Amino acid sequence: MMTQNAATPVMKGQVLFLLIALALGAVVMGVLYAGTLSVESIRLAVRLTARFSLALFLAAFCASALQKLWPSSATLFLVRNRRWFGLSFAFSHLLHAMLLFMFLNADPATFWSMVKTTNLVLGGTGYFFITLLAATSFDGAVRKLGPARWKQLHTLAVWVVWGNFMLSNAKRIPVSELYIIPVALLLLAVVLRLAARRTARKPLTA
Repeated sequence: MMTQNAATPVMKGQVLFLLIALALGAVVMGVLYAGTLSVESIRLAVRLTARFSLALFLAAFCASALQKLWPSSATLFLVRNRRWFGLSFAFSHLLHAMLLFMFLNADPATFWSMVKTTNLVLGGTGYFFITLLAATSFDGAVRKLGPARWKQLHTLAVWVVWGNFMLSNAKRIPVSELYIIPVALLLLAVVLRLAARRTARKPLTA
């Protein structure tokens, strides 16, 4: 998910990551301090980082499929910076984890009333694979693991993260119908990938 086209200057990706990280940090700090670090402001920041993480994950998850289906400068940009969108997703979810710990410290009773054992298992599994993705997203990891093993690892990890997002959003639909939107986006992302794979397999005709 996080490989980068070798023809793209590295600094472009690094600058993109830095800009996204700074923007995320600014939004989170703004929300927290506007709410004077109240529990509600922390919970709002938790929700925002979850949405930012989903958007960044989908950008990396769909990049190749979008380029195959609709080649353009925009989709080429996504493909060439897929690694950096992936790393930005990992950074966003790191902020998300830090905010969850802040929520726990600020209001343990409410936190544990909302977080069940299944949440801990799903969340822990998700973070484990996100860490693997981030740690192996550079060329050195590809050389060390070998292209085939690296691809297997990233394919597994990406789908685990996708499933984690799907479950965490789908289970909240009874609470708010708005969670239908991220579920629909996740399903659409799979459709795009399947369509791109089918297009790539079509035989050339004279």
